[in-house]
Amino acid sequence: MTKLWGGRFAGGQDPVFESFHRSLPFDRRLWREDLRGSVAWAKALERARVLTAGETREIVGALERITSELEADPAPLERSTAEDVHSFVEGRLAELVGDLAKKLHTGRSRNDQVATDLRLFLIREAAELDGAIGTLMGTLVDLAERTADLPVPGYTHLQRAQPITVGHHALAYVEMLARDRARVADLVARADECPLGSGALAGTAFPVDREALAEDLGFAAPTRNSLDAVSDRDYVVEFLSAAAIVGMHLSRLAGDLTLWATAEFGFVEIADAFATGSSIMPQKKNPDVAELIRGKSGRLYGNLVAVLTIMKGLPLTYNSDMQEDKEPLFDSIDTLEAILRVLPAMLRTLTFREGRMREAAGAHYSTATDLADYLVRKGLPFREAHEVVGKTVRHGIAAGKELGELSLEEFQRFSSLVGPDVHAALTVESSLAARAVLGGTAPEAVKRALAAARAAIAQA
Repeated sequence: MTKLWGGRFAGGQDPVFESFHRSLPFDRRLWREDLRGSVAWAKALERARVLTAGETREIVGALERITSELEADPAPLERSTAEDVHSFVEGRLAELVGDLAKKLHTGRSRNDQVATDLRLFLIREAAELDGAIGTLMGTLVDLAERTADLPVPGYTHLQRAQPITVGHHALAYVEMLARDRARVADLVARADECPLGSGALAGTAFPVDREALAEDLGFAAPTRNSLDAVSDRDYVVEFLSAAAIVGMHLSRLAGDLTLWATAEFGFVEIADAFATGSSIMPQKKNPDVAELIRGKSGRLYGNLVAVLTIMKGLPLTYNSDMQEDKEPLFDSIDTLEAILRVLPAMLRTLTFREGRMREAAGAHYSTATDLADYLVRKGLPFREAHEVVGKTVRHGIAAGKELGELSLEEFQRFSSLVGPDVHAALTVESSLAARAVLGGTAPEAVKRALAAARAAIAQA
């Protein structure tokens, strides 16, 4: 295929370099955006009196035909020898309208063209990501609703700490994902500017109405500086950063589920449909979905670091290094899409071993803080209560007894403030119910949080 830039050169490219240089194998994903931008540019050129109304109609009609062709069968993109998606579109346009196609690139560079394509693509994919995160949030809220009063140990330092409910645990991830959605919306707001009309770097020499052009493409406004417009990839970095943070949150959830599914924890069973076995150990059931989610977070981190490194130290304006921004972006999009497709389905099929969870929630002195709170309510300053409870726990360990198994006399060895009502204060149910403050783990608080979470999801 004829190059868009061949006049300066006397000979052809080395075939090895040509293959190395081509970006169509990956930037063909931008074909919708490239065609959409080309339609808008043709209309802008008509307003600037570069194209006649008839020429614009012919070009736009041909571009719309190409769109229909590729929607029906994208195979021509895969077979093409074009250098990039822009060359492919212009080449096909020339097949349809002849020499008129040569007018379309007036005042436009591939630099502002790809920047526009990429912003349009990212905004579209961000909307898809937002929807997928919202679906996962809804799945977690449903899970929280059915486990609002199911106790499970809460952990700090991976040591049993205090009883919580599974519903409260699930809603913690809803909060994380809500922040993720906010980050996506925030980066879209910054990406929502139109670079088209910036030319290669200095702006176009034709009287293009860039405000009208931005409006045609659905952008909030045109970019304000042509140098920045063609060299900016902050929106890619921000998307990759947001994707990496989503990946981190989902990796933590996967880490919880991986632990909970072990024989040592024994809290959940992952459905057979989302697990695998061992090629040598017949008894094994491996939580592969959770492990792969945890592993794929590393790809999301790597893609962010890759683009940051590509952009580091690049002189203004466009450099071919920036061609390498797309594959990491596309990979992060594909990776998150795969995770967010499988994770809700896996969560809906989890089986909770409720007896084991309830037992574990009250074991290993998990209500020791409740004993300290009990003593505070009896008038003892908290620091003294903490000391008393620490000694009580040490006695329990030596005696091989949980707190609830100690007699009243044993409690009173450490504080005369302890009365017959102490055992009732140390049950898992009492511990949970006591924490009914906003954001607490009490079933009552969880149910209030559920309503707020559903309302937030609906409003997003």
